[in-house]
Amino acid sequence: MGNSGYLPLFGTRPARGHFLFRSFAVSLFIAICFIFWYRLAYFPLLEVETTTQTWVWVGMFLSELWFTLYFFITVVVRWNPVSRYTFKDRLSARYGDEALPGVDIFVCTADPRIEPPTMVINTVLSVMAYDYPPQKLSIYLSDDGGSDLTFYALLEASRFAQLWLPFCRKLKVEPRSPDAYFQTNPQPVDDTANAMANEWFTIKKSYGDMKSRIETITKLGKVPADIRKEHKGFDEWDFVSSRHDHPSILHVLVDGRDPNAIDIEGKALPTLVYLSREKRPQFHHHFKAGALNALIRVSSRISNAPFILNVDCDMYSNDSETIRDALCFFLDEENGRDIAYVQYPQSFSNLTRNEIYGSLRVVMEFELPGFDGNGGPCYIGTGCVHRREALCGTKYSKELAVEWKAMKHDRKIRESASSIAEDCKVLASCAYEENTLWGKEMGAKYESLVEDILTGISIQARGWRSVYFNPEKTAFLGMVPTTLLDTLVQHKRWAEGQLQIFLSKHCIFLYGHQNMPLKLQLSYCIYMLWGPNSLATLYFVFVPCFCLLNGIPLFPKISSFWSIPFLYVIFVHRVHSLAEFLSCGGTIRGWLNEQRMWLFKRTTSYVFAIIDNILMLCRCSKSAFVITGKVVDDDVNRMYEQEIMDFGASSPMFTILASLALFNLFSLIALGTKKIAVCDVGMEVFDIFGFQITLCCLLVFVNLPIYQAAFFRKDGGKIPASVTLVSSTFALLASALAIY
Repeated sequence: MGNSGYLPLFGTRPARGHFLFRSFAVSLFIAICFIFWYRLAYFPLLEVETTTQTWVWVGMFLSELWFTLYFFITVVVRWNPVSRYTFKDRLSARYGDEALPGVDIFVCTADPRIEPPTMVINTVLSVMAYDYPPQKLSIYLSDDGGSDLTFYALLEASRFAQLWLPFCRKLKVEPRSPDAYFQTNPQPVDDTANAMANEWFTIKKSYGDMKSRIETITKLGKVPADIRKEHKGFDEWDFVSSRHDHPSILHVLVDGRDPNAIDIEGKALPTLVYLSREKRPQFHHHFKAGALNALIRVSSRISNAPFILNVDCDMYSNDSETIRDALCFFLDEENGRDIAYVQYPQSFSNLTRNEIYGSLRVVMEFELPGFDGNGGPCYIGTGCVHRREALCGTKYSKELAVEWKAMKHDRKIRESASSIAEDCKVLASCAYEENTLWGKEMGAKYESLVEDILTGISIQARGWRSVYFNPEKTAFLGMVPTTLLDTLVQHKRWAEGQLQIFLSKHCIFLYGHQNMPLKLQLSYCIYMLWGPNSLATLYFVFVPCFCLLNGIPLFPKISSFWSIPFLYVIFVHRVHSLAEFLSCGGTIRGWLNEQRMWLFKRTTSYVFAIIDNILMLCRCSKSAFVITGKVVDDDVNRMYEQEIMDFGASSPMFTILASLALFNLFSLIALGTKKIAVCDVGMEVFDIFGFQITLCCLLVFVNLPIYQAAFFRKDGGKIPASVTLVSSTFALLASALAIY
């Protein structure tokens, strides 16, 4: 019990298994020390006949030194993870519906062609139906595509909400996304005497009809004239030149302060607002960060709730009590006053059983709890509840008195949201931020492709702290990319943005370091150094195989004592990785896919991230935000569900992957013909080159999907012939150089 006499609303405990991890980490560091001892003790002197060996040995030493540094960072992250739990019963006992604070919910979408309107409204409906006083909820949809198709879908959703919200309350529906609910819950027995079953079928039919209307108009590409007459909001699109050139469009579709804004049971509906901020070609719109800042300003005028939840349009709510969980942290009298945001994990509903393109499973289960133990998790852009004043740039101080208890919602007296909508449009205009601190000291930050990470750093640098909450029931479920290229491009953007932060004035070791513990600053490096990781990885993927063909040994003999620390590091590190993956619900095959994607990302996405950062530093290019597609055709969807990798696009990334894979294959074939068949000393060769041969074999095994896509597959996911030809040429040239 706290000093104030109140029981705490949340608790913290150390994560399980940290003793075993610490033992593993210490033993691995000891083995690594022996490896460096070997590298120094057997360093080849720089002589004419050993020049090549000397320099590749130096490269191996530097690469291993880099991997050791990065491993140290992962140890820092995982050294002291914590787990959080809440007491929602105490929250309910302490605060009645009238005493609970208001919550604004931001849903962001950008392009109806990539993010289908039906998916967007399912997310909106899921958060409208939260188990929370509806008069305290305000939902804002930011449509950065400025599409009347999205506006039409939201208009349909506002009408369907009058049926959906009472249905959710009555049946305690979970999840409260209609599409997810009807797909995952069995149909009740069709009994005419069963009123509940009849209602279930009625709601499902209403949803199906609405979904059909939205999808039909989306395919049509425009809203018919007869429908446009139903709402004055469609008149705004008469002034829209393009998605990048239009005025602010703001409409309150459901005014929660209007006594007539009720569902079929007469209960209040949450406020629902559509916003498409102004865009003009001569103004930089700053991507998602700019949209969030427009939402912050507009919501401060309409509802001004002290807490803000933001979710991506594909991240529907999977737990109706998520807001109450978050408030347990903010409203705790003893430990909640300095909490700026509560970050939920990012989970996905469309993962295949073996996660063909990898996932964020280990990040969410092991790394973010480690961040929390080191001072607070990073902000990952979705599934996060913010304290408004922290998000708006307020510095934390112990004397800061936060008055979150808003005025009582008198639906008859207070100014209606609809009446002030026109006044709010200026807050979403292009020129509003000119010569202001928005994007610099206020709101989401503009100076990075990963605006979420930078925004979280800036909040923590002002003295606030954050918490990570991973409840037993997943709070949000989104969509993971379903093609290999989309996955690689997404990771390229993440790596590029984080390296951009590391090389800027916002580097975590410079920016606000006085308020951030050193261990938290080091924790951020686990992501900010994704880019440099690619260089050491590329070296290990290419050089040992190249030297194998050239007859240059880079590791100790298998029969030597010095092979023991190498074997220990390789085996124990991979066993630990597998144990981590299995402990958080993965499969062995899923772990193998994770290792494959680890290699693919480090040799493509992160390499291009470095190149783009160099070009930006030389002012040869500008940052470009790429939206990950949520729409896939039937063939792509079939391959994804069958866990078949899709290489069907012509991309420089696939050229690199295929070139490296083919070089490893040619190296193994050449070794068999040159070293063993000719010299007839197979065991002796394996004793000398055992580690390099094993590495080459492992790389060939990891790249099996590439060989299949290049030479055996006939479907649309095969590697294009032009990519195979170019890659084969590069691989043959590299092999020829190594041999001769």
